[in-house]
Amino acid sequence: MTKASNTAAIEKATGTGWENWVEFLDGVGGQDLPHKEIAKHAHERLLEAHPNAGWWAQSVTVAYEQHIGRRQPGQSCDGDFQVGVSKTFPGSMDEALEAWCTLVAGRGEFSGVPLEKEPATSSTEKWRYWRAALSDGSRVSLDIYQKAPGKAGMGINHTKLDSQEAVEHWRAYWRVLFKEL
Repeated sequence: MTKASNTAAIEKATGTGWENWVEFLDGVGGQDLPHKEIAKHAHERLLEAHPNAGWWAQSVTVAYEQHIGRRQPGQSCDGDFQVGVSKTFPGSMDEALEAWCTLVAGRGEFSGVPLEKEPATSSTEKWRYWRAALSDGSRVSLDIYQKAPGKAGMGINHTKLDSQEAVEHWRAYWRVLFKEL
């Protein structure tokens, strides 16, 4: 059994104690169900009572899978690992993206892992994106949104990592890099 990391937040947001969630999901056969089916049961239970039922159903499902030992913190349902780090940037989305691109310009690697190809940027009305593929098969995305007037939210998502140790390494690495902005 792995200690699920966000059970207090789940309890607060859903109004249901963690042990009640475990009892409910065990009761519907959760230990033998795939991720999608567990999430469906959690979603149905939350649907009438919670405005963000889908998001919290996923959180409940991930924590339950950690609880029953099916996955470790940071591990996706596919078995690989991922990590996210966020930062608030004092400026617009475009200024945040420009600052990031300036910071990482000319880098052929991150933490000693070479880029597979040149990073790409894109944008929508509400988002700015920077994407990079690393030679170890992992993928990095920076998503930027306007958090408030004069403040942009920036989130690095690093996926397809091979271990919990890699999660901790990259979490520390991205936090240090964010401090340079």
